[in-house]
Amino acid sequence: MPDGTALNAFRESTRKWIRDNFPGSLKGKGLGYEGDADSGLAKDLDVWRARLAGQGWGAPTWPKEYGGAGLSQSEARIINDELIAAGAFNPISMLSGMGITMVGPTVLEYGTEDQKRRHLPGIASGEVRWCLGLSEPNAGSDLASLATKAEDNGDHFVLNGQKTWTSGANISQWCGAVVRTDPKAKKRDGISFVMLPMDQPGVRTRPIKLIAGASPFCETFFTDAIAEKRDLLGELNDGWSVVKRLLQHERQSQTGSRVAASGEKPTPIQELAKTYVGTNADGTLADADLRLRIADHLMDARAHTLTIARITAEAKGNVQVSAAASILKNSATKVAQIKAELTLELMGAQGLGWEGDAFTNKELGAVREWLSGKAMSIYGGSFEIQNNIISKNILGLPETTQKG
Repeated sequence: MPDGTALNAFRESTRKWIRDNFPGSLKGKGLGYEGDADSGLAKDLDVWRARLAGQGWGAPTWPKEYGGAGLSQSEARIINDELIAAGAFNPISMLSGMGITMVGPTVLEYGTEDQKRRHLPGIASGEVRWCLGLSEPNAGSDLASLATKAEDNGDHFVLNGQKTWTSGANISQWCGAVVRTDPKAKKRDGISFVMLPMDQPGVRTRPIKLIAGASPFCETFFTDAIAEKRDLLGELNDGWSVVKRLLQHERQSQTGSRVAASGEKPTPIQELAKTYVGTNADGTLADADLRLRIADHLMDARAHTLTIARITAEAKGNVQVSAAASILKNSATKVAQIKAELTLELMGAQGLGWEGDAFTNKELGAVREWLSGKAMSIYGGSFEIQNNIISKNILGLPETTQKG
């Protein structure tokens, strides 16, 4: 781990590099802007993505030979902090879909050298988007009940079945899927994790509409789809171990850690409240009850941020994904959902608009964020599932859920 002097020098060089390379046209923009109709901005975004990828900053802690920069966690945090300070953002995590946060880290741990060299550089550069085929219509929280099967056919598997809630499946090039390879084994013992290209006749996707409007979710259908044997991740019939680790990485990515996802700095909720609700003569928020609840929320948010910092510090720069991610995932969910509720409340009628010139973009975004945020306590493992993990793996309480 670099010492303080080395980190200070790295911060200065990072600040200069961002100043010299970040396109000014993208300042104040953020993730999702790549879909804008302005071709000039789309071109600038691709230039910025390529520059970040050239630095290895799409996945800065990954080894250089796999598209990363071989940096420490401390250096990666400096990059993120300096991007935020400059009003810049890093689009690669979003462009890779589930690649940076989930697939890549799991391939680094379980993949063969061939798999790492074939798949990781495309993820780290944001050029290849990944989705994950996990949940099924009859296998959600009880994922081990999955029915999608993969039959051995020499040098490849033939997949048949259905997945649901596959985020970004309709725009992804690759999919990591858990499938049943031994129907006679116990349900957790006959599962394997395979990787397969989405652009093939045996794969069909259908978007799922949500109440918040835009939706990343899809149903995915496999009909004699092909997954090569060389893209089996981990051991045959030991996919349960692989997917458990992958889900730990997912929870880690949902802990609410500050990321450079947008060049626009959000307005603090207490300042937003003063704008909509008004203030007393002494400058305090006019609504005393709302003032108290916002203060409680800000304390919870600060406690969550400090807990992330403490866990990171205790790891001495070598952050390991563990059951603690379940604590942080539930804490992040609570903080985000309460903030969305408070924001709608303080906006009053202006927080309930769906369209029209009577509402600002921030107001229209608030109601959509409130609606989409309801899913936080479900996706990535439900709030209750995380509590079970905390009780068993951290508190040491007895197993009370179904075994199998």
